[in-house]
Amino acid sequence: MINIGRSPLSVSQLARIVFENEEIVIDEDVLNEVDVNHQFLQKFSQNKLIYGINTGFGPMAQYKVSQDSLMQLQYNLIRSHSSGSGKLIEPALCRALMVARLGSLIQARSGVHPEIIELIALLINKNILPCIFEHGGVGASGDLVQLAHLGLMLIGEGEVHYQNAIRPAAEVFAENNIKPLSIHVREGLAILNGTSAMTGIGCLNIAKSQTLISWGIMLSALTNEVVEAYNDHFSTELNVVKHHTGQLKVAALMQHALEGSQMIRDRSEHLYNPDNIGHDVFEDKVQEYYSLRCVTQILGPVYDTIAHAEKILTEELNSVNDNPVVDHVNHNVFHGGNFHGDYVSLEMDKLKIAITRVSMLAERQLNYLLNNKLNQKFPPFVNMGVLGLNFGMQGIQFTAVSTVAENQTLSFPMYVHSIPNNNDNQDIVSMGTNGALLTKKVIDNSFEVLAIQLMTIVQAVDYLECQTSLSPLSAKVYHEVRAIFPAFKEDQPRYKEQRLVREYMEAHAPLKAFEA
Repeated sequence: MINIGRSPLSVSQLARIVFENEEIVIDEDVLNEVDVNHQFLQKFSQNKLIYGINTGFGPMAQYKVSQDSLMQLQYNLIRSHSSGSGKLIEPALCRALMVARLGSLIQARSGVHPEIIELIALLINKNILPCIFEHGGVGASGDLVQLAHLGLMLIGEGEVHYQNAIRPAAEVFAENNIKPLSIHVREGLAILNGTSAMTGIGCLNIAKSQTLISWGIMLSALTNEVVEAYNDHFSTELNVVKHHTGQLKVAALMQHALEGSQMIRDRSEHLYNPDNIGHDVFEDKVQEYYSLRCVTQILGPVYDTIAHAEKILTEELNSVNDNPVVDHVNHNVFHGGNFHGDYVSLEMDKLKIAITRVSMLAERQLNYLLNNKLNQKFPPFVNMGVLGLNFGMQGIQFTAVSTVAENQTLSFPMYVHSIPNNNDNQDIVSMGTNGALLTKKVIDNSFEVLAIQLMTIVQAVDYLECQTSLSPLSAKVYHEVRAIFPAFKEDQPRYKEQRLVREYMEAHAPLKAFEA
């Protein structure tokens, strides 16, 4: 169980709630503080004009709403903004969104009744998730449209994902004896005003990116290993003189991955040995291609980008991203823009650019293994069948290249796509949810590319018959992959095996790149 409120939520905790179905428990002190905040707002709002409590919303805020319509105002907001379109967001992302909204509401600065906290936690634990669409949020006055669909479920309307089916929320609530949310003061606005869609999706993106870069480092190590590269380019001595945390971390992880390898060569034994340099022309390259030699310099910035994104998203996950902020400690209500998604939007753009770079590196390493004119070690396309009759990994290379090309196009930033809307009330917006969803696509694409690279590497290992010369960690990866992707010479469709390898990679990180 994960106790919400006792300490700040982490990205890894959110991922465990989403992917491992860890149960949420709400700290009793949190509920008490939320209730104090709610009671304060009820008293403070008497005989005052406060946005979203007795006014319209957005550019309609100059219109006062009559006292007898205040509750209806909140329902109207939820229903009117439940206007998403396009594809439904995957249920896992909806679950992450709910955890993120809970992370904001438990800060006790939104004026909500504790009932909403308990209801969201109950629905997460029962895996009853709102149907939310990809299109709708501009990420400025919060993820209004996506979060409206969360609100629609909370009041017992709309549709939900439940037990692998899409069903009416009212029906599922009745089946589980769940009472829909009652509006007390401003629960409608408190649900909608916030960055929880982009934040929840963004946190999952970070968790998956941490697994992906673990594989990027592992496959870079394996590629160096099967081509018998030299060891100095990932040595501590070379990398420590360039003062970047990520570069040093990637070098250390490569050293760990290759510890015990009998294939990686020591430059001092070969090119620094006078007995081995009595030639004018050397068959072996004195230095490897950049995709092999510059791994620490290429994946180091990616590592640092993921680490910084985790820091920012963790801060957002545990922040009050609502408006106005109900401050019972200072006895006031403050109007502003904490719902604005620029922090998350910018991090998602940086993250997807970095992850695209991972896929680009993997594609270049893949090309090196497949092109016999470059590696001078393997047959074309690591073809272990009859050259000309069989094709080896030729067909699947096209998939890797086209997927990387899509990543490159998707990597144009959403952060600079601000389009004024809402009668120009929202005159500069973040587009953060769009950015988070595109980043997810780039990450998913990259797993596909790296899966193809891994399939090629194990074929190369079998061609060389070097299984016993691999490092222990490389050998472990080799045997686990071969359990789902047997060696082949004859041509067969590979798409099902590619999916199995990708799913294996998504579920396992070969290197512990980040602390949980």
